[in-house]
Amino acid sequence: MGDTSKNYRLNFLKEVEANVEEGEWVKMCMQCGVCSGSCPLGKFWDHPPQEIFMMIRAGKREEVLTSNAMWMCTSCYNCIVRCPRELPITHIMHGLAHYAKRLGLVQQQQPTAKFAQLFWNNLSKKGRINELKLGVNLYFMNGIGEGFKTSLKMKDIGMGMMKTKRMNPLEIVGGHGLKDVKGFQAMLKKAQELEDQRIAAQRP
Repeated sequence: MGDTSKNYRLNFLKEVEANVEEGEWVKMCMQCGVCSGSCPLGKFWDHPPQEIFMMIRAGKREEVLTSNAMWMCTSCYNCIVRCPRELPITHIMHGLAHYAKRLGLVQQQQPTAKFAQLFWNNLSKKGRINELKLGVNLYFMNGIGEGFKTSLKMKDIGMGMMKTKRMNPLEIVGGHGLKDVKGFQAMLKKAQELEDQRIAAQRP
């Protein structure tokens, strides 16, 4: 990935266009701010979408790729619906997050990135989510003390899930999965190979 950084250093916009899903739309942003005003979490962003797009065009590579901004997107699609130029803002933000992760530039303790990895690790084992293991891993991802505090706060929800058979305590030792787990994992492996080939083909 060092070569990618070197080759693109003088034009971050081109780098985004080549490596981020629908990144070619960034240059179409007219800085109206409707996306930021439409976002339910807008006030919590360190850089709202239109500011991120401006920073990309200004070549502020490190500031963008190490930002928490793209990890704040909840996929509500308000921004896309209201954008006067119909930019695929949600897709771009997720694409930037994925690209930053690929380059190893995500902040180590970024909570959304940590949860996304926990979710993927859980799902990819058997093709279905093991809610109990995911919950335990999520609660304890910031340490044992924090985990116990969170578990106590969520105990009523956990009991409710068990009563309605949405969660089974026995899942901790096994867990449900697809009938053809090997086929599922082979599919994931092939998908990763195709993605690696696509990335390699895009390198300048």
